[in-house]
Amino acid sequence: MKVLVTGGAGFLGVRLIRALLAGDGPMGRVDAVVAADMAPCPVDDPRVTSRVGSVADAAFVAAAVEPDVDVVYHLAAVLSGQSEAEFDIGMRVNVDATRLLLEACRKLPKPPRFVFTSSLAVFGGPMPEVVPEDMVLMPQSSYGAEKAIGELMVCEYGRKGFVDGVVCRLPTITVRPGKPNSAASSFVSGIIREPLNGEASECPVPLDTRLWISSPDAAVANLVRAGAIPAERLGGRPVLNLPGITVTAAEMLDSLERLGGKAARERVALTDVERIKAIVCSWPGAFDVSRPLALGFAADADFDGIVRQYMDGLAHARG
Repeated sequence: MKVLVTGGAGFLGVRLIRALLAGDGPMGRVDAVVAADMAPCPVDDPRVTSRVGSVADAAFVAAAVEPDVDVVYHLAAVLSGQSEAEFDIGMRVNVDATRLLLEACRKLPKPPRFVFTSSLAVFGGPMPEVVPEDMVLMPQSSYGAEKAIGELMVCEYGRKGFVDGVVCRLPTITVRPGKPNSAASSFVSGIIREPLNGEASECPVPLDTRLWISSPDAAVANLVRAGAIPAERLGGRPVLNLPGITVTAAEMLDSLERLGGKAARERVALTDVERIKAIVCSWPGAFDVSRPLALGFAADADFDGIVRQYMDGLAHARG
């Protein structure tokens, strides 16, 4: 089996590629992975081929989508903060590049499974306490609008039989290692990651803000499952709100203090950043995920477990 991963050098792409190559999940044996990104994929494995370039470049996309590819994971994106600040770039990468990729897949001799990573940012406006699967999309940000457009394109190309499409709306993934990124939700990792590394951080939203969260491990496991689940099990409903857990910013900081100590908690300053609030507070905080759970997708047990997952990784990295 050959798999293409756009965004294959990024945080989630690298973890996904490693999970695919492990070969012990629902996709079984993966013989080759093409990692397409703006930088080489750091996974050191002879089965991985890096293609360096932009998914907004039609020639690059045409070369990356090889004739024998079986599964495409489209992770590459301009994130929420940058999409809001730089509208043209967001549209070019999040919308135009998705169309280029779908068109390249349309030319293949066999329609590939096409897993598109979307976002809870496609929702907005008045919402119930728990968002159902059939909730009307009403994005309140450029990123959300671009992801909603992408969802519709994947569903339409799937309806026409050009791809075997699956849309995965990801929760906010935390705790991400490394440095802050351009996502409006970057602070969700920052208020845990930075304090545990002895650095100051800021929480720019009210403490009662509800957040829909997934650990990196759960998100990757669910993406692997999305690549393998038979289309007939989806019952003609290829859009999935992937499972997560609901936590408030206050509950996250309580967890930080329990596991990292009072000093870690005190490194987080409470601020009020309207630009971040306008985006993040428009997102839903809980979803009805009964169908994805019945299909074998899974959620984390609690937020303490997510923090421990990061702390274990931190300890391993430090040797």
